[in-house]
Amino acid sequence: MAEEPSPESLDVIAVAPHPDDLEILCGGTLAKLVKQGYKVGIFDLTSGEPTPRGSLETRKQEAEDARRLLNVPVRINVDLPNRVLMDGPEARFALATQFRKYRPGIVIIATGRTPAASPDHLQGGLIGEAARFYSQLTKWDERFDGTGPYRVPHLVYVPFPFEAEQRSWHSTFVVDISDTIDLKIAAVKAYASQFDAARFARVEHLIRSTNGFHGARCGYMYGELFALPTPVGAPDLVSLVHGSKGSLAPVQIPGKDHLPMG
Repeated sequence: MAEEPSPESLDVIAVAPHPDDLEILCGGTLAKLVKQGYKVGIFDLTSGEPTPRGSLETRKQEAEDARRLLNVPVRINVDLPNRVLMDGPEARFALATQFRKYRPGIVIIATGRTPAASPDHLQGGLIGEAARFYSQLTKWDERFDGTGPYRVPHLVYVPFPFEAEQRSWHSTFVVDISDTIDLKIAAVKAYASQFDAARFARVEHLIRSTNGFHGARCGYMYGELFALPTPVGAPDLVSLVHGSKGSLAPVQIPGKDHLPMG
């Protein structure tokens, strides 16, 4: 039997516990990356089931519909257990195997302690961090489905908006998603089993409010917040500062010249 070809490498892999997490957190950025020509993958750690609403089949179809709306070419379910998701060696091996297969330049990890929501969110962030380290380990290929070691160059966090911690990140940045906010909203709406009309209205309000706030701070209509485990480095102060503000004019507010900028 001929061997299957190795998967094509990805520029960016985004990881979160449940289908719909990444759509809510950074769907606009994922859609924008695809528009910019980058190869992007969404990696759901679990199926999201069981829940009071939906089924395995329904959630799988909704995730596929959302993927198509965002135009993301690759979506993988790592097939870890929902509700009892825990950081540990087997979960680390499973996700690190995907990193070793797809060899991304950047891994985006959803992170946050969410006491009013699923504890899977915190555990998923821990698994993602550990899997990035595990991916580079040598002399252990049998634990990673025979894949070879790979060191992921860059780690980026996307925080949950209702994170309970007051974290002092080394650095944060905002991606302008003014041109992809509607794709993001449509992708979230694809999860009809999870969001009936009333729940979707609340979620859409949360998304537009949160992304509107983050975007306005940088002069955008809508933006998504990301964080880094290290300070931002740059060889050129002027390019960094101008690049962080983009080319858009400040958001206009009735009765105000413009929003205060940092």
